[in-house]
Amino acid sequence: MANLLTTVRLLLVVPVSWAFADPQLLKPELLMGFIFIAIATDYFDGKIARATHTESARGMLFDHGTDFLFVSSALAAMASVGAIHPLLPFLIIIAFSQYVLDSYFLFRQKQLRMSFLGRWNGIFYFAPLLCFSATRLEFMAALTSSLQEVTELLGRVLILSTMASIIDRGLAPFYGLSQK
Repeated sequence: MANLLTTVRLLLVVPVSWAFADPQLLKPELLMGFIFIAIATDYFDGKIARATHTESARGMLFDHGTDFLFVSSALAAMASVGAIHPLLPFLIIIAFSQYVLDSYFLFRQKQLRMSFLGRWNGIFYFAPLLCFSATRLEFMAALTSSLQEVTELLGRVLILSTMASIIDRGLAPFYGLSQK
């Protein structure tokens, strides 16, 4: 069941990303609904896996990989229309690659090795998607300018926090050396 929820989110990657790049593709309400579905499936897939004792390293990789594809594709589409700085999706690619590579190869774990900052970044990567999609809702027209500013600010803050996460993860192997 958990992997089914993750699969739903994976199936939303292309339509959501495309809709961010082309506002005529989906009605704004449908786009917002898809984002809420993505958030809900992200929230519940892990809970269901743990509750049903079906959690696994592969399931975690599938979940986090799907999250990565969803947010990086959608944010890249937003960058293509000038809604956020294009550095953010690029940094997310670096951060996720580093996350996978150091978990499996550097630390030789059999599953992903999460970090505090990386986890919170992963959650907050959905925030600019919500704000930007809200700018397209008719009933939010009076707040469009403010929502665009919030979207840009969130993008900048996430650039800084993603860079901090990359640096933190890069220094992590040295933490153990100084404690020995």
